[in-house]
Amino acid sequence: MSDLNHIDLKAVPEHIAIIMDGNGRWAKSKGEDRLYGHSKGVDAVRETLKAAADLKVKYLTLYAFSTENWNRPKEEVEGLMNLLVMSLANELEELNENGVRLQAIGNIIGLPSSCQQSLSEAIEQTKDNTGITLVLALNYSSKWEIEQMVKRISSKVQQGEVSQEKIDQDLISSELTTHGIPDPELLIRTSGEHRVSNFLLWQIAYTEFYFLDMFWPDFGKKELHDAIYDYQNRERRFGLVSEQIKNV
Repeated sequence: MSDLNHIDLKAVPEHIAIIMDGNGRWAKSKGEDRLYGHSKGVDAVRETLKAAADLKVKYLTLYAFSTENWNRPKEEVEGLMNLLVMSLANELEELNENGVRLQAIGNIIGLPSSCQQSLSEAIEQTKDNTGITLVLALNYSSKWEIEQMVKRISSKVQQGEVSQEKIDQDLISSELTTHGIPDPELLIRTSGEHRVSNFLLWQIAYTEFYFLDMFWPDFGKKELHDAIYDYQNRERRFGLVSEQIKNV
């Protein structure tokens, strides 16, 4: 059910995160190489971003490249990095026209210098845009992120900047790469897999999950609407019981 008449525009998730999975398998099913699937995945990103912006979603986080993806064949990894640089250059004008602000999370300094430069330029040139914020998770690992957070807080404790008693959930969140970004209310994963694959482990503590038996290149406006409609028909209790929610 994807008709906007069925979506409560006042209850659209503020932040949606997506694990974009299945590009390679989609390409294989069509007799093409994996990079062809990744290039078609960019089209799905474009359509999904526009659909999310039209619904006034404030943050869209896309799991674009995990630290584990470095283990893929060298040719595919190099192709992905080149595709990232090319896509950022090609989409920059449209991002600005649509008021999209770009951000990135992950171990960015571990990316090739050409990717770092393109990413930095795109982030700088869109920083004043006031529409939807597109967050790319690149060279990202939630375990790495949590490890870095622990090291930073430990260092602050050792230097006397923070006492052990002051360590709380707000402090932890402020030391993650997503600081300043609200936790996602909805996480979508394509390709039929039912796992979160080291993605936003701290941030998705109370996130609703939506899994799809389709590959990412086939995802678009209709599928986003369906996911939001499904989300809006769930009862989010946050540890309470139904009666307590109804009385709030």
